[in-house]
Order: sequence, then structure tokens, then C-alpha cells
Amino acid sequence: MQFSSILTSFAVLGVLTLSSASPALAQAGSNAKSGPDDAILEMQRAYKRLDRKRLGALLPQVKGHPLEPWGAYWDLAARLDEAPASEMQDFFTRYAGTYQEDRLRNDWLLLLGKRRDWSTFNAEYPKYRMHDDRSVRCYALLNEFNATGADVAEQVQEAWLAQKEADDGCAAAAEQQLKAGKLKPHSVWLRARLGLENDRPRVATQAVALLGKDRSETLDTLYGAPAKYLNAKVTALRPPTKELVTLALIRLALVDPAAAAKELAKLRWKTQLTAEERSWVWGVIGKRAAQRLSVEALGYFGQAENKHLHDDHLAWKTRAALRAGQWREVQDAIAAMGEAQRKDATWVYWSARALTKLANTEAARAQANSLLQGIASVRGFYEQLALEELGQRITTAPKPPPLTVEEKEAARLHPGLNRGLYAILIGLRADGVREWNYSTNLHARGGMSDRELLAAADFACQREVWDRCINTSERTRALIDSEQRFPMPFRDAVFKRATQIGLDPAYVYGLIRQESRFIMDARSGVGASGLMQVMPPTARWTAKKIGLVNFKPEQINDRDTNIAIGTGYLKLVLDDFAGSMPLAAAAYNAGPGRPRSWRGQSGDPVLEAAIWAENVPFTETRDYVKKVLSNTTNYAALISGQPQSLKARLGLIGPRETGAAQINEELP
Repeated sequence: MQFSSILTSFAVLGVLTLSSASPALAQAGSNAKSGPDDAILEMQRAYKRLDRKRLGALLPQVKGHPLEPWGAYWDLAARLDEAPASEMQDFFTRYAGTYQEDRLRNDWLLLLGKRRDWSTFNAEYPKYRMHDDRSVRCYALLNEFNATGADVAEQVQEAWLAQKEADDGCAAAAEQQLKAGKLKPHSVWLRARLGLENDRPRVATQAVALLGKDRSETLDTLYGAPAKYLNAKVTALRPPTKELVTLALIRLALVDPAAAAKELAKLRWKTQLTAEERSWVWGVIGKRAAQRLSVEALGYFGQAENKHLHDDHLAWKTRAALRAGQWREVQDAIAAMGEAQRKDATWVYWSARALTKLANTEAARAQANSLLQGIASVRGFYEQLALEELGQRITTAPKPPPLTVEEKEAARLHPGLNRGLYAILIGLRADGVREWNYSTNLHARGGMSDRELLAAADFACQREVWDRCINTSERTRALIDSEQRFPMPFRDAVFKRATQIGLDPAYVYGLIRQESRFIMDARSGVGASGLMQVMPPTARWTAKKIGLVNFKPEQINDRDTNIAIGTGYLKLVLDDFAGSMPLAAAAYNAGPGRPRSWRGQSGDPVLEAAIWAENVPFTETRDYVKKVLSNTTNYAALISGQPQSLKARLGLIGPRETGAAQINEELP
């Protein structure tokens, strides 16, 4: 369906219920991306530049436009630091109940917290609906402690340690709790450890600065030259030097895990660092070694006590144990994880597998089956594997009862959903997605019901906004509409091309769904384009390989050209990896060189592909492989109408056989 016809259908159906929307919407329908939409698009560009003057000049032009709330938000958000409170209240009243109202209140609460304007903060915070900004939450906790002395230390620590970047809100709340004696210095050092371990020195510096400027200056020194710093520490250690030594060892582990292991094994650190400090560092060393697929990883982890390891260390210890076939270590590492992580389907599955491998009683086997039954479904990778462990195959979920006219109409008339789709369709995808997600997440604070989510997904599906169709449908809890979750746009083109070159159409669909969610003009941060997210150099190379003459870079977003090049490249990597779908998917995402090394060297064990996939060092590629194979299995069930096996598609993965030639050594 073309853009103009979509917007025309919106106008004809009266989709946008805002009374002021109709004239602009009708014009948009007849002249897409022009007229009234031009002013909105220009306002968004001006907001990115924080061009206050231009925003003010354009604002009158968007009055009555379907996306007027966005224009008003950009104008006011750009000058939030100087806007009077009366203007804020006028905005909140005019756009009450909208995403833009809550978004601006979020921004204002951050500013009020930074200014320590607690009287205004107190008046606005109860009206804030999103509650998904940790910095705002930390300001609220800081203020609550000031006002009532409530015990908020645990909540502050949880929010602060979870923050990925340095921020004012949680750092200020942590400093308050530290000075009050409610938060211990150890929490500060934990924050600093996580900062250095994830190579975010600003996080570590901000944390350590709470304990004194001289310590943050020392942190700069040890970050740049950890080995030199450690060599200088030959006398007895006292706080805070021992904590700084721990940070230096973490930094060294990040750069050179083998060198860090050699350093930590020295007698002086065994006697001067606590078991908790040594265990954490061994956890970092083990994690880095595991990410490099080193056989030493499990030995490094073995130097630590599980009870002192972070959940991320325990996840990598489990992966290393799986790779080594050490099922007792798998079981023990998972048992030591925090409750929330332990309940993730990934670790439930591997815990059940470990129980099965180690079981010597009927009770243990029953426990393993109980764990598998708790996650078994068609929803995802490990859920599907659990089904197969229980002797079942993957089938299409029973289709829910059809949506009623009333359910569809409620979605069609939902203002937030309409604004979200309208924004997406005129090119404001990021803004439209945020408003759509807000509308589906925040329905009477409890989120939409399954039926409401299916109706919202149907609304997006009918307008071929496939990413919102899929993502919304995926959020249902009890009901599953497989056709919504796994749509097949461009079916004739995909099936024809896949059949021509000997690819399974389900595999192609599984990959496209993960790559672009069927967004034709999708573009990644690294420059990949189109349905199959092809990089320009890869497109040029593949075009020559498949005989696509006169290929020009601008053709990459053409649907059929993108499918031809994407499937052509997928077929080349699949052949290069002897038909292994997991290896080919990894190669498509991370380039073929990496999975060639990840499969191991001569003499390394042959692994279940699920174990191999779980050990992929890159988080993005690890998730990608699992999702593409899970998608493929669901698509195959839909296409064939027959039960399917994910395990059969995964197979086994080991080193390339000696003497086996690479079909395409120059694969980019």
C-alpha cells in the first residue's frame, strides 16, 4: 500500500479523532509529505538543532495539525530552562492525557530535580505516568528522604547500580544516603567496579568522587596504566587503596585477562584483598576469557566463590561450563544467580538440562521436567527448545477468536495510536514509535489487555506498519496470533527469489523479520539498508557475484533488488558454512570472519548449536542467531502447516574439517 493511499484511507475513515486534525489530514492524504506536514517535519529538524527561533516561527503553522502536540512539545522542550511555570501548566492542560504531556513532565521533573526545586517537583511527580526514568525516580527518593527520613537506601542503590551512564539524579541520591550513613562506601566501589568493567570510566569517576577528589584523580591514573599502578603498590594496603587496587585489577582484566590472572595470583593480593574482592576480579578475568572462547575461562572462574560473583559473571561462567561440558558447574552457577535472572527462560532451560545430565533420581528428573514445562511454548528460542526436550514439536499456536468490530473500532479511534502511525508514515519513525509504545504500554496504568493489544496490532498490520504490528502482538501474555507475529509481506517476491536460489523461504523471512521488521527504508547506525539490511560494500560485492549488472548503490532500497542481494549473500554464506543456519546467521550479522573463529580450532569439541550460540561473544549476534532460528521455525510451521523442529535446524557446530575448502574466502 502506497504512502498517499494510506493517509487517504486515514482521512476517509476519520481515523484521527482530534477535531482539529481533519483539514491537515485530508491535505496530507492528497499530497503526502507536503503542505502542513512540511512544517511539522521542519520543526523536528529545528528541535534537533535546538533552534528556538525557528521553532517559535513554525509553531503557528502546525495549529490544527494531527501532530500539533509534537510541535508544541518541541517548541517548549527546547526552551525548558527558561519557560515560566504558567506556560508549562497551559501545555499540560491543553494536551492532557497525551504522550507529549507525560514526556514534557518527565523532562521538567529532571530539571526540577537538578535545581532542587522540591515544592514544584512534589506537585508534579504524582501526575507523572511513565515512571520509566531512573533519574526521575532517584530525585523522588532523594526528596522523600529529605521530607520524611524514609528508608530508601536499598531503592537508591538498586537504581544507581542499574544506571548505565553517569547521571545527576541517582548520584545525588547516593551521595545523600552515603552522608547519612544509610549507604555504605562498598556500594560506591561496586558502582565504580561496574563502570570500569563495562569500560565507562565516567561512571567510575563520578562514583569514586563521592569519596573524595584525590581518589577520582588516582582512578584516572590507574585507568590509563593499571599494571604500572599495581607495581607501585608493594606495601600493606588499607582502604581506600585496596579498593583502588581492585579497580586496577579489573581494568587490567578488561585489557589483558591473562596478565590480570598472573598478577592476581601473587601472594600479596591473596593476603591483602578480601575473598569478595578477589572473587569479583576473577569473575571479570573469567568473563573476558570466556568472551574470547579461551579454554582457561572456567579455571579462572574456579578461583572465585560463586556467592561473590555478579550476575553477568555467573552468566559467562555458565556459558564457559556449557562449552566445556561441565554440567555440575552449569548447575551451581545458575543456582547462584539472583532470582530475577535465574527465572529467565535461558537459565531455566540450561538448569533443566543440567539436572537431566546429572540426574540419578526420579525426583531430579521430575524437577527438570517441571522446569521445562514452566517455559515450554512457541514464544522464543529456549521456550521452543523446552518443548522439544519434552518430546513435542513446534506448531502454530491456536488462533484467538476473531477481533470484534467494536475491538477494532476502539483501536482505530485511539488518538495516541493514530498520532503514532501518522508520525511514522510521514517519516518521523522514532517519534511515532515512542508514542505508539506509550499508548500500548500505558493504558489505565496497567497496559492494554491481550485483546486490546491484538486490536492495536491489527490496526498497524492493516496499514502495513509491520514493526508495530509485530512488536505489539508479541506483548500479549495468554493469546498468540501467529499470523500477526510472523507476517509475510512481499510473499510472491520472497518465495520466488528463495526458490530460485535454493533457500528456505522460512529462513529468509526469519532473517528479514529480525533485520528490519519489514521496514522498506530501514537504515542501521552503521549504514545497512533496506529489508535485508545490506551494507553498501557487501551489496556491490554480492551484485557482482550473482550477476546483477549495472547495479548502483541507490538501488539498495528497491524492494526486489534488496531481496535479490540479501538472499544472494545469505546463500553464499550458508554454502560457505556447509548449510549451517546458525553459522550463516552469525555471518550475516557479524561478518563471516568472526563465526569462522568462533567455531573453534582443530581438536576443539563439536557442540550442540544451542551451546555454541549461547557462547557467541557479541550480545547482539548471540541474540540475533537465536531469534533468527526461532523465527525461522515459526515461519516454517505457518508456511507448511506441519510440526517443526528447531533442534534439527540448529544441528551441531565444530571446527571446520581438516582440508575442507572455504567456498568464498573473500566473503566480506
